[in-house]
Amino acid sequence: MATPHVRHQLHLHRTKVGRLAVLALAAATLPFAAQAQKRSRSSANRSNDGQVKSITVDNLRGYDSRPLHLGLYVAPLISRYKIERAPMSGSNLPDPSISANSLVSPGLSVGFLADVRFTDYLSLNFSPGVSFITRRIEFTGNGNLPGKVDGNTGLVSEQTQEIGSTHVDLPVLLKLKSERRRNTRVYIVGGVKPNFTIGKRKTDAEVDLLEAQSKDIALEYGVGLDLFYPFFKFSPELRFSHGLTNLHKPGNDVYSQSLQSMKSNTVTLYLNIWSGR
Repeated sequence: MATPHVRHQLHLHRTKVGRLAVLALAAATLPFAAQAQKRSRSSANRSNDGQVKSITVDNLRGYDSRPLHLGLYVAPLISRYKIERAPMSGSNLPDPSISANSLVSPGLSVGFLADVRFTDYLSLNFSPGVSFITRRIEFTGNGNLPGKVDGNTGLVSEQTQEIGSTHVDLPVLLKLKSERRRNTRVYIVGGVKPNFTIGKRKTDAEVDLLEAQSKDIALEYGVGLDLFYPFFKFSPELRFSHGLTNLHKPGNDVYSQSLQSMKSNTVTLYLNIWSGR
């Protein structure tokens, strides 16, 4: 296994706690939202003397009965590799003085949305898109890592390997929805996301020697909130993705030989905008 630093351990625990909190909040909110549906869909807010101050009206009435909904999304994300160190036995023994730690890096996804209605509470969500991601792994050693010294190729004690790529994402998710409360509703999603690389980027080919496989499939789940407006629906959604494929690509360089497994791990905030027509 890769040698962990204290800051990476703390980051991992914060991530796990955050995921459990989000899922617990979603589970607690769903029954309350269902009970709220029993109330009137249109209500007046009155003052103490009985005068009407404001009226809440449902937007996009009949929206949920449509068989198909279309939209688009923009999604900032953070991503990293879940790595494992190469075993200390075999034909290509890794240097025991080299350790590796995966770093969190930002990225961005954009794409389209399609939602097919099954029932009032269940639908199939398909959101093809393109992701721009750069993942980084920090290696430390005893002055035995290929890198740049004063602009020239040499050996260094620390070196960060960057793997930049452009992916085509094809997620297919089931969407379980609560009953609508006036102009809001919560939901949870879960499914799989196949993706493949259509372009790779290297800032310095002499230094960035580590490479990754071009195809991956990930398990995805998350929670979101539907907000109904007069002409569209806005759905912020927090989604977690765990890659199931080992993306490690064997090589002859010291970085590739130091690892045996690299799996993707991504947290994405989807900003979904659905057409009201």
